[in-house]
Amino acid sequence: MRLKRWLLLAPLLLTVFLLQSYFWVPTYEKQATGNPKRLVTYIEGSIGDAKVLNPILNADSASSNIVGHVFEGLLDLDENLNLRGRLATKWTISEKTYLFVSPANRFPDGTEVTGPRLANRIRSALQRDSFSALAENVKGMEVVPSTSLTQKIPIQEKGEDGKPKRGEVEIAFNMPERVAFSLHQVDQDFFKRLMPVIGDRYLKNFPYEQFVQFPDGINPEIKMQIQVQLPEFFPVAEHNPIIDFYLRKGVRFHDGHEFDAGDVKFTYEAIMNPNNLSPRTSDFEPIKFVKILDSHHVQVVYKRLFSPAINAWMMGILPEHLLNNNAMQQEMERRELSDAAREAFGMRDSQFNRHPVGSGSYRFVEWQSDEFIHLERFETYWEGPAEYHDFFMRIIPDFFTQEVEFHAGAVDDYSAQPHQVARYKQDAQYQNFSSLGFGYTYIGYNNRRPLFADPEVRRALGMAINVEEFIKYLLYGEGERITGPYPKNTQWNDPSIAPLPYDPEGAKALLMELGWTPNADGWLEKDGKVFEFNLITNNGNPIRKNIMIIAQNAWKKIGVKCNTQVFEWAVFLKDFVNTAQFDAVVLGWSMGVDPDLFQLWHSSEAGPQQLNFVGYNNSKADDLIVRIRQEYDVDRQREMAHQLHQQIHEDQPYTFLYAPLETKVLDKKIVLVYRGEDGKETYEKIYPTKTGNISLYFNKWRKLEMNPNF
Repeated sequence: MRLKRWLLLAPLLLTVFLLQSYFWVPTYEKQATGNPKRLVTYIEGSIGDAKVLNPILNADSASSNIVGHVFEGLLDLDENLNLRGRLATKWTISEKTYLFVSPANRFPDGTEVTGPRLANRIRSALQRDSFSALAENVKGMEVVPSTSLTQKIPIQEKGEDGKPKRGEVEIAFNMPERVAFSLHQVDQDFFKRLMPVIGDRYLKNFPYEQFVQFPDGINPEIKMQIQVQLPEFFPVAEHNPIIDFYLRKGVRFHDGHEFDAGDVKFTYEAIMNPNNLSPRTSDFEPIKFVKILDSHHVQVVYKRLFSPAINAWMMGILPEHLLNNNAMQQEMERRELSDAAREAFGMRDSQFNRHPVGSGSYRFVEWQSDEFIHLERFETYWEGPAEYHDFFMRIIPDFFTQEVEFHAGAVDDYSAQPHQVARYKQDAQYQNFSSLGFGYTYIGYNNRRPLFADPEVRRALGMAINVEEFIKYLLYGEGERITGPYPKNTQWNDPSIAPLPYDPEGAKALLMELGWTPNADGWLEKDGKVFEFNLITNNGNPIRKNIMIIAQNAWKKIGVKCNTQVFEWAVFLKDFVNTAQFDAVVLGWSMGVDPDLFQLWHSSEAGPQQLNFVGYNNSKADDLIVRIRQEYDVDRQREMAHQLHQQIHEDQPYTFLYAPLETKVLDKKIVLVYRGEDGKETYEKIYPTKTGNISLYFNKWRKLEMNPNF
């Protein structure tokens, strides 16, 4: 009887339990009930764990995300993609130029060149009306006496095993007199403007052999290697751009130590230290030296023109006192490392990389590998403490699990897939952002292959493809057409350039004008050869695979025979892309905000293992690319970038397809919080910047208890 009563009561007890759970357990809408701290804790989901939390060493997105909260750079970009000060309150860009006095040369009137004569002639010229623009830029000029210096020149020699190895040779160079000019602004054409004074041959055929002293008994082959490099190390006309950074006072690292100019100089030296193997080395290699003028004034002098260099200073600054030689020695002592371990010890081995100390808005608390990283807001952050007290990055390797966790309120954001966006847009409890990032997808043709050597052929292939189909059916509308190499949301992109029209009949007619005619099977043929090629891409990317299939069918309709293949990523890169052993590829680029396209499009970058793997080669484009990266005036950069965009669009080395939209979904209760002078809070909707970034003002984010009903 007792058992029967229990069996009768069990369903009733279960019902009561479920009812009280319904009223007691917080729902998604009221997830802070009983846990108000949840409103000031932000939890982000990440596919992968971080690798190293050091701004000069990290190279993965998960690490970069955390590093961006913990560390601060001298500069960053505002919502309009303009540079703004962070650890630097302001900065100025000027230039110092040097011109060798070449006694082997003559002035246009035949007079022998000396230092005083050269300086006096230039001073006289600057008084003329025809040199007024140049004179306005020159703020000082002097003759620098000759001097001697030593320089290590890199060489390649044979090792004991007969294989080539890198080495270096130290030479003595008797630097001749130089005329030094201090300029208000960087002018890449400065010496060109001086040609009427010094003659158009002055910069050529400098007699280096008269000024260099080689080591006794030097190998003739090694000597020739050095001679070829002398103009690079000792240019007759030298440009030295200068950036003066004026640093923010009162900024402190998370351990309380004050930030100053020494930390900036140390960060640069740590990057250039070969023992640290920093992936940032190429960004800072153009620097000649960094000079501390006072505790909050740093001068960075560059050894050549390279305008993208300023963007490198958006990288986080390291605390010198925790990573200098003394600190590293103390760490080795503390860890009781062996002599062998000490010999090889570098910054990559430091425990700092798992327990970082920066000057950013959040300080590091804890890292549980493959589980989470916990940050806590820095209460004395120079811009004021963030609204969220805690930040967690949870490692959730599966997209489906991330979405489930998001719906449950266990994470605060979700990167929706294209096919999910429409559903989230209809859900009133979420705010979603579909915005352009810096990436784009393309079909690249191997321009070296005779089949693709003619731009008109590449144009015809692009006209045969309906790109809108890709956007509609593969991206569910979450993408935009592109026309060239620059991201659409940057000023370098020329919006006046129209995309190729979808015109298969016009494409076929264009190919027939070039001599391609249909054969008995319907394939286009020329000189007995069918228009046939292979289109390849990497495995694991279903969208790229579908692009291949759609393009294959589109080209078939105009008589072009395309075969498709998919390879594993490592094989795809090693055997095909890096060696340029392909006809055409489907790939994508993730670009930056700088107009410099040298590595992707300059003809000198078309060799093995280089990024211009399609072999694009156009002298006009080459000239524009070089001038853009040497230009410091933004307006002139923009004008030349538009010309480059137009040139590449005309040549069609790629069929430029689309830029995918990046979609982020958030709870509608997450808002931007602003405080008036009276302490009263006001709220605004979160919005994306021109970069598509919604978290530029993350420090003002907070979750409200109730929906603000914007």
